[in-house]
Amino acid sequence: MKVYFIGAGPGDPELMTIKGARLLKQCPVVLYAGSLIPRQTLQDVEDSAELIVDTAKINLDEMEAYFVEAAKAGKDVARLQCGDPALYGAIAEQIRRLDKHGIDYEVIPGVSATAASAAYLGKELTLSGVSQTVIMTRYEGKTPFPERERLPQLAQSGATLAIHLGITKIRKIVAELIPHYGEDCPVAVCYRSSWPDQDKVTGTLADIAEKVEAKGFKLTALILVGHVLDTTNFEDSYLYHKDKPNIFRRRKGELSIQELEAQDDSK
Repeated sequence: MKVYFIGAGPGDPELMTIKGARLLKQCPVVLYAGSLIPRQTLQDVEDSAELIVDTAKINLDEMEAYFVEAAKAGKDVARLQCGDPALYGAIAEQIRRLDKHGIDYEVIPGVSATAASAAYLGKELTLSGVSQTVIMTRYEGKTPFPERERLPQLAQSGATLAIHLGITKIRKIVAELIPHYGEDCPVAVCYRSSWPDQDKVTGTLADIAEKVEAKGFKLTALILVGHVLDTTNFEDSYLYHKDKPNIFRRRKGELSIQELEAQDDSK
């Protein structure tokens, strides 16, 4: 028996990995985050799974009881997590309880909200000479927050920011970022990326709060901040530059690695 923590992706059922979808079909017990994962994701197991539980309606102790009961019956469990389980998936505390009972588990990665939002915007979050770092964080609230990871400290890097769970604090976020990024820094807020009702708003740190409030976004929105969002002034990738050959691509007339090795062997 094994518990599979499966990244169900950001919303679109087709963004679950092939491996995740295969394992989901194999498991007689399915636990899924109903507030974050559309029921459509379960359409292939609605008639085959013996038990489907919406974890939005239960607590951690109750979740643990389902794991233990399934283990006693020798039944595999598919624990569907939104996005990627490793990012704000709250799987660590579930794994700790599985370890306590000696229950085996496996984590299947998934498409994150950050990746889905970048795709929705049609943007790359890392551009040569602009930003080579993406910081995924959240705005502090009830969850304990290390001082070194508070937004003003992270903002000193000037990196591209992906801020989760902070949309209701958009004005505080803007106020903390402006001293580091400037009022003209581009911002995009993506709501329910990859869902049928996905929506977005773009602007700058100077006006994004008003635009978000006009949209009425309250939950399930990701805030992206950085100059990668609107600049066209960046260098071509070093990897594909015509004047920068590598071991897979060479200048005209140059010998490949294999040809050079063959020459050495013939001497």
